[in-house]
Amino acid sequence: MGKNNQIDLVEFPASSPDELKAVSEFFTSVFGWQFKQWDETYFDTHDSGIAAGVNASTTKEQTAPLTVIYADDLEMTQNKVIKAGGKITHPITAFPGGRRFAFTDPAGNQLAVWSDK
Repeated sequence: MGKNNQIDLVEFPASSPDELKAVSEFFTSVFGWQFKQWDETYFDTHDSGIAAGVNASTTKEQTAPLTVIYADDLEMTQNKVIKAGGKITHPITAFPGGRRFAFTDPAGNQLAVWSDK
């Protein structure tokens, strides 16, 4: 699992399950990365340097890769994001293996924080 307050994952958006499959096949063909399929909308790999995922459940506004940071205490980190001027764009939600929320920083960069707790 990730280390507290460190970048743990880069997530590439896909617009559909078919595109998700095509993107993961592309990275496998070019770089040899092997993906694990969690459900019809999410694949990830741990042999790409840092963990990487392909997500077809993101909103259509998500067009750039998403940087995901690991946190031991998700609620505390969310409160710190808000106090520092970040804007929560997706509240804490559960997924297979953990929970996460998304936010924008003061420059509008979209990031997410996840925890397995």
